[in-house]
Formats: sequence, structure tokens, C-alpha cells
Amino acid sequence: LLLQHPQGPPKTMSGGGGGSSVPMSAGEKVKLIGLFLLWYLGNYYYNIYNKVALNEGGGKTGPYPYTIATAQLGIGFLWAIASWMITINPITFARQVMPKLSFSDCMSVSGVSVFSALAHLGSVLTMNAGSVAFGQIVKAAEPVFAAGVNTLFYSKPPTMAKALMLPIIVLGVAIACLKPDKDGHYKVEFEVVAVLAGSAANLAAAFKGSENARLMSAPGLKERIGGTGNQFALSQVFGFIALIPIALYMEGANLSGFVKLCQTNQKFLYNLVLSGLTFYGYNELSTMTIHYTSAITQSVANTAKRVIVIVGVAIALGKPLTFEEKVGSAVSISGVFLYSIADSLFSKPKAKKN
Repeated sequence: LLLQHPQGPPKTMSGGGGGSSVPMSAGEKVKLIGLFLLWYLGNYYYNIYNKVALNEGGGKTGPYPYTIATAQLGIGFLWAIASWMITINPITFARQVMPKLSFSDCMSVSGVSVFSALAHLGSVLTMNAGSVAFGQIVKAAEPVFAAGVNTLFYSKPPTMAKALMLPIIVLGVAIACLKPDKDGHYKVEFEVVAVLAGSAANLAAAFKGSENARLMSAPGLKERIGGTGNQFALSQVFGFIALIPIALYMEGANLSGFVKLCQTNQKFLYNLVLSGLTFYGYNELSTMTIHYTSAITQSVANTAKRVIVIVGVAIALGKPLTFEEKVGSAVSISGVFLYSIADSLFSKPKAKKN
């Protein structure tokens, strides 16, 4: 199930929405299904390990969320260094050597890595302040932030078809924030920190996506980096370095307590380490699936992944969704899916050449 990144045009299971594609063999389809299963499992278990580690660290009133987020990237940092030392990617078993980058290349890559690290930090703070389900619902609004960032800072507004789907996403998040009172009337009630941190994560992720697209268009940089394995490894290395001063500023006074917690609480340490490993693993696996799927297939996969995480983690952690969260997540995730395929749905079919 673990394979090297393919070269050349992506092979897809279907041609819809993905442009020109190369038909996949039966063996490749099996491998792709395996990649999706591992990706889903990695993301599912990351959310569980992450939430348990945060709870063991004191939960929403605990003194370590910034340190935990930084430590998770630190584990990814060690994973990346180890991969370069043994010149083998442990996930793909492909050859992976440390890229030889110039100072200018490093500065360019580090910029994207900072946004990636901030997106991770915001996500961890979101999950710490509220339930995993609510955090996932807030994070589902990322396309709204991406549309705003691309319009304001990159002069790339979304198409009309995509723009029409954004209110659906916002509506879903709003519904999830509703809580009935004793009289049966609804009022808006939510964890402010969870919404603010989730919004910050979405904003950082939007900048990361746009900057990454611009970065990869730089002549020769993609070849100098040497593949998606190295690209993600570099983001972990530079991202970890970027979060260290933030964690020290916010929680440096609690560092000795964090070390003691690692030494005395095996459950905390176990879940912390596994959250870092699964975070690294599922992100690289998700990148690998892009090489095999069309845009629409990837949208369906991302939508299914979010549903699995919301429902599965709620069951695993014994935190059932409220009726409002169920409706809100359904509306919001549907909006995200429609946003992803809007251009394909409403685009005019190209005339066939005679």
C-alpha cells in the first residue's frame, strides 16, 4: 500500500473534473484505496491522540496548548531529520535525501512553513478550547477565508459559482453555534476561543495555500526541493523553529511543568508522541493521493474525511453531537463540497473538435 510518488500526469479512477488522465490499473486502484484508508485512519487517530494529550495537559484551562502544538511539530522535525539521515522515507520507502537549497530558497520555503505552523497552532488551540466536532465545523469554513485572502491580497477572486456557495458554509457554522434555552428559544452560544483560534487557523491556511502555489511556480525550485516528501519535511523543520519563540513567550514559565508532566504522566506522553507521528503521516499520505485523483475525487475524499472525523471522534471520546451541531456540520460540509466542485458543475461543456 505504500508506494513512491508517480511521475508524469496524474492517474485517476475517472476522468471527471480532472482534465486529461491516464487510466489506472487494478493494482493501482487497490494501492489508491489503501492510501485513502491510511490517510483517513491517520487523521482520525491524530484527532483522538491530540485531544487526549490536550485533556491530560489540563484541557481548556491547561497551561500547555502552545507547547503541545510546538512539540508535535518537533516530533515531525525529528522524523524529517531521521529520514534524511537514513536517506529513506519511512512512509513511502522511497529514497529521500536532504535537498541542497540556497539561502534564498530557504527563506522562500520558510515563509510558507510559518503559515503552515500557524495553521497547525490555531487548529490545536481550537481543539483545546472546544470539542473536536465543533473545531472541525469551524475549520470547514476555510474556503471562506481563502476566497477573502485571494481576493484582497492576490487579486484572484473566486468565480461566481464558488462565491455563491460561501454563504452555505457560513450558515452551517452559524447553526452549529445555536443553543436552545429552557424556553425552547435559540441563542448564539459558542466557545469564543475556539472560534477565534479556528478562524486564525483558517486565515493562516489560506495564506499558506496561496503562497505555496506561488512558491512552487518559482523556476527550478520544485526540482531543487526534490518531491513532496522533502517539501513536507521542510515545512515541519522550519515550522517547528518558527513556533519555538511563540511557545516560549506564551508558556515559557510553564516549561518545567511540561517536562515534569512528560516524565510522570505516561498517558500524556504516549498521546503526545503519537499525535505528532500521525500528524506527519496523514499529511504526507493526503499529498500522495493528489497524484492519483481528479479534483472532484479529491473534494469527495476531503468531505468524507471530515465527516468520518466528526462522527468517529465524537463516538470514540464519548462526546455526542448536539442536534444543532449535526445540522450545522451537514450544512457546512455540504457547502464545502459544493464549493469544491462548483466550477465543474456550472462550467459550459467544451465543444468537440471535428
